Amino acid sequence: MYLPPQFNAKDRSQALRLMREHPFASLISVDEGGLPFVSHIPLHIEERGEQLVLLGHCAKPNPHWRYLSARPQALVTFMGPQAYLSPQVYPDLVRVPTWNYLAVHCTVQASLIEDAQAKDQLLKKLIGDHEPIYATQWRSLEPDFQQKMLSGIVAFKLLVTDVQCKLKLNQHRPESHAKLHEMYAAGNEDERALADWMNILGLMGSSPR
Repeated sequence: MYLPPQFNAKDRSQALRLMREHPFASLISVDEGGLPFVSHIPLHIEERGEQLVLLGHCAKPNPHWRYLSARPQALVTFMGPQAYLSPQVYPDLVRVPTWNYLAVHCTVQASLIEDAQAKDQLLKKLIGDHEPIYATQWRSLEPDFQQKMLSGIVAFKLLVTDVQCKLKLNQHRPESHAKLHEMYAAGNEDERALADWMNILGLMGSSPR
């Protein structure tokens, strides 16, 4: 992605935080016609030493798993909070509006997970991420039903080979920060989240959290 240096976040912990807070990702591959093919899926994120791994699955009728098998290199994007930036945040009038947003792009190498037990473990990890209490209900379901559900999906492991993290919060325009933070802090959910990230990045003179 286009990544000017002032928005290029090199701190891996910031990328991981953004990915974990917004795990519903876009998985992008190339289809048989050479065009981008996108699936929108939740991903489980694991740190295995220095290696970052993403785990997920798609419905078996979704051809995406076939594209991953044929062309394992793919792209995963995570979109964080985003909001309009009004020129009212500046002390002068010779300004234009823009958009602030947070995003992570991961280049990945994919492999399919075919073992039924490994697929079941992957599902339990996703359940643990989003509704741990459901694990008991899943375990209580009839084995035949569980097997039917497992056979209806294709699971995959995505080894992350490169991470780009873009935190676009008008870092290069410090004269806007006070008013921008004030407007975002009083705004909608995304805007309040961006105000929190301004604090995290120390744009308001506070220490990063």
